[in-house]
Amino acid sequence: MEKNKTFTPVEQSFLNDVPRNNKVNVPYIVVDNFPNLGMLTALRFLEWVHENPAGVISLPTGKTPEYFIFWTQHILENWDNESILELRKKHGLMFQDKPSLAELYFVQIDEFYPIQSSQANSFYHYVNKYYIEGFGLKRENALLVNSNEIPLAEGKGFEEIFPDHKVNLELRYREARNPQEKLQKESIFLIDNWCSEYEQKIRGLGGIGFFLGGIGPDGHIAFNIKGSDPYSTTRLTSTNFETQAVAAGDLGGIEISKERLVITIGLETITHNKDAVAIIFAAGEAKAPVIKNALELPPSNIYPASVLAGLPNGRFYITLGAASMLNDYIDDYYHSGSWSQEKTDKAIMSLTRKLNKYAEHLTLDDLREDQYTQLIPGLSEHTVQSVIDSINGKIKKGTERLSSEVFYHTGPHHDDISLGLLPYIHYQSRNETNASHYSVLTSGFTAVTNKFLIKILNDTLYFVKKDEIEMLQYPDFFEAGYKNKKDKDVYHYLINIASGSAYERSRAVSHRMVRNIVELWNLKNRQDLETRISEIITAVNFSYDGQNPEPKIQTLKGMIREYEEELVWAHFGVRTKNVHHLRLGFYTGAIFTEKPNRERDVIPILKQLREIDPTVISLAFDPEGSGPDTHYKVLQAIAEAVREWGKEKDLSNIKIWGYRNVWYQFNAADVTHIFPVSLNAMSTMDESFTNSYMSQVDASFPSYRYDGKFSHLSIQTWVEQLKDVQLVLGKPYFYDNESPRLRATHGLLFFKEMDVEEFLKSARELEKSTEGAF
Repeated sequence: MEKNKTFTPVEQSFLNDVPRNNKVNVPYIVVDNFPNLGMLTALRFLEWVHENPAGVISLPTGKTPEYFIFWTQHILENWDNESILELRKKHGLMFQDKPSLAELYFVQIDEFYPIQSSQANSFYHYVNKYYIEGFGLKRENALLVNSNEIPLAEGKGFEEIFPDHKVNLELRYREARNPQEKLQKESIFLIDNWCSEYEQKIRGLGGIGFFLGGIGPDGHIAFNIKGSDPYSTTRLTSTNFETQAVAAGDLGGIEISKERLVITIGLETITHNKDAVAIIFAAGEAKAPVIKNALELPPSNIYPASVLAGLPNGRFYITLGAASMLNDYIDDYYHSGSWSQEKTDKAIMSLTRKLNKYAEHLTLDDLREDQYTQLIPGLSEHTVQSVIDSINGKIKKGTERLSSEVFYHTGPHHDDISLGLLPYIHYQSRNETNASHYSVLTSGFTAVTNKFLIKILNDTLYFVKKDEIEMLQYPDFFEAGYKNKKDKDVYHYLINIASGSAYERSRAVSHRMVRNIVELWNLKNRQDLETRISEIITAVNFSYDGQNPEPKIQTLKGMIREYEEELVWAHFGVRTKNVHHLRLGFYTGAIFTEKPNRERDVIPILKQLREIDPTVISLAFDPEGSGPDTHYKVLQAIAEAVREWGKEKDLSNIKIWGYRNVWYQFNAADVTHIFPVSLNAMSTMDESFTNSYMSQVDASFPSYRYDGKFSHLSIQTWVEQLKDVQLVLGKPYFYDNESPRLRATHGLLFFKEMDVEEFLKSARELEKSTEGAF
């Protein structure tokens, strides 16, 4: 691509060859993956700091800045090292003197309200840890949002004024009904006044000079949600469901984030300084729709990030997945490289959606008039049929019966395999010549709320005291017996799903909890057990929601998830010995999970590959991190394990299945297998999810796309995928089909089969960009 003078030297070094033929509101730069996104933002930040050593910066919180923080520190700490010199030279950071961050002024973007500033999940804590301390900024040069220091009525603290942490903004507009509400009303106005003063302090500094922020699923920047006034300033405000769902992980559940307000700088705060460098960065296909809206549609309150259109130095830095819906990238997809059946499939499917017309009714004129279908080589009346044949072939492949296969199904978290592949797994498992193993690679303890853990512990203590955990009476139980008959705990639970006894199901869970606690704390008698359970309950009660618990309680939470996973597959006759719990060490519950490393995270997977010797490996295929960051880190670890395994064994016949679930989806043109899902299969998946994932039924950590169970969102996805395919094949293809399976189809499941070489190639670029993680 020709160098654009509006871009800085660093930015120019990242420009790719995609032509920019379509008008956008804000200039943008696209990089290959999430780690490279961090590198670009770090280099641009240091470039700006060199020119503005005493400038005003405002930097984001959350998981998106992970590689921005890493690369900023790494470059500064190794400024004159040969590798960093080469990196600087490559990306136009040519000045010799290392930038100093010490004289910068810092402005905190936002904060939950109210929240104790000492809590590790407060943004105040994050800013102090990663920016003030991590970047060596001066605390006296920082404007921070500390909930504990915002003055309230009668000089009281927020725990007294808002004892349940709920702030009712209706009190701005109505009279107080009691003395407590009177204090709250007065306090809200004092908070409003504090926000106005915070805004004036920012403007007194000349406004923000360098702003870096993420973008939410509704398009929000900072906490300026969809519909925010472009002239908004710092304020106390409520949020919407999409924002609450994203914040649930920070606050310990959607129940809490729904009730918590936020203090945020406004859109006008960001754009007040017209010379400001304001950057939005985003990764993954899940962000593609909001990126397209912000960049290509007329600036509007509905698309908060479009406010950057008013800044000459406004920028979007995005990954290929996040850019995938932009017209420039769609154009480039069709105009560059050789033509393929995939392109034909995608172009025709897109046209059927655009015209809302079944493929069989598309005319040759329709194809010639569309900007992309007109590019199909040898365009003719047979073109549409080639797409019908292609999709039909994927369905035939998806319904092909497999035999004598050894499946190694992997999931980053518990429930990923079920949500991504369960109907297809169930279909293939009916052939008893196949063997299946299920391996969840992380502990997943963060998905278990304190409230849920306390309920189970109280139930367990109740059953222990009532002598209803009979195994405690076995003479060898505390020495070795606790390790045995874990399949019995699973059977005990499921048989009481059938009988409908909630009491017995609770007792079954308590049996497993007793085993887990005895194992973790190496207990020797029943009295120790009762004491330990009480101590755990006390410890959890004294922790705040969202707090990272001490290691053994982390493990105990994870063991609940492991039991849930065993319950799911036991629905289909799978024994616990075939459900593996790797608990890879990079997963710690910290805001930034560590990079996978060879000894700790790769070798355990490699050992399983050697022992199980699978013919098929399934995995969550998310190389850009559209969902939780655990997904692409697990992908790295699996890729490296497969690469090592390939040094010992010929893997040319191994099949890799990449699946997707509630966080991101495939296009039908991108996959190799399409599997028809019946109402019965949907019900089976939903019931096994509801019966087994006890900690997830109330969806404390939901997707921003749906306020409910993940199983319902998966079903919704399958239904939407069927609608797309029906536009190609027609509805009669399904309801009039000779196959009963296809007549019963009410949803479609997609996945992509790769050989090992293709899989490793897709993962290799991510591995390179994390700079020697292994």
